[in-house]
Amino acid sequence: MNKTAVPLIASLTLFSAAQASETQIVRLAVVITPESSALLGNILPGFERQTGYSVEVSSTSTPYELARAGKADLVLSHYGHAGVEDFLTEGLGLWPRPVFSNQAALLGPPNDPANTRSTADLVEAFRRIAVTKSLFLVNNASTEKYLARMLWEAAGRPAKADWYIECLDGRCLRDQEAVETAASLGAYTLWGLVPFLRLQERTELALETQVIDDPLLHRMMVTVRVNPQRVAGVNFQGATSLERFLLHPATQALVKGFRYPGFDHQIFWPAARNNSGMVLDEEER
Repeated sequence: MNKTAVPLIASLTLFSAAQASETQIVRLAVVITPESSALLGNILPGFERQTGYSVEVSSTSTPYELARAGKADLVLSHYGHAGVEDFLTEGLGLWPRPVFSNQAALLGPPNDPANTRSTADLVEAFRRIAVTKSLFLVNNASTEKYLARMLWEAAGRPAKADWYIECLDGRCLRDQEAVETAASLGAYTLWGLVPFLRLQERTELALETQVIDDPLLHRMMVTVRVNPQRVAGVNFQGATSLERFLLHPATQALVKGFRYPGFDHQIFWPAARNNSGMVLDEEER
């Protein structure tokens, strides 16, 4: 884990080493983006300094498998992650708490033939792509595909001929392959902002971020505490302490201020305010 420290607000005093259980280690299973972006490396050292806990981060696309195997105390994932629903309905995890959102981006060729860069409205940008019949390649990853369909509906269901590419040569592309193909075609597409920035660092694709400010691009992430009554060996006190730290207004402010190296734009959006009033009131005590 990146140990880059970010100063915490001095008044943040909710947590103390006295809260530690018999173990000083909190095992956090997390989807890839919060760790690969260095966000966690910026905010977790403050938790460790303040509480005496040490956080072991497992960054994986299958965090709930780790939790099922008794290898995690707290899970941080997208609310819509494939493992969330079964994990909760089986009683293995407690109620999910919104923490922050990461985001996708509309990507396009540097010359931006549809002039999408001049608007922050994602639907308007998509409408311009349709009107100019600039190429748009669907990223068939489930969330990006869904977003493309919603944009098409919101834009008035424009005829798809000559510009809207759902599959190419019988192959429905997704994620990195879709983005690399869009770059080779000079097409627009949708993908997660952090994985795109990381790919761009390695390959310098002929694609740029065109629209990133529309809330439609946000995707909420939640914490789920592993239920110690169903999974053995859980440091529930440590998980609760870490979850409360992530929900605290001071930490949420750090999330808002975080910047990906070399990209001076907000990419994570505080979401703790979406929790119930009961949870938010706890942060005042």
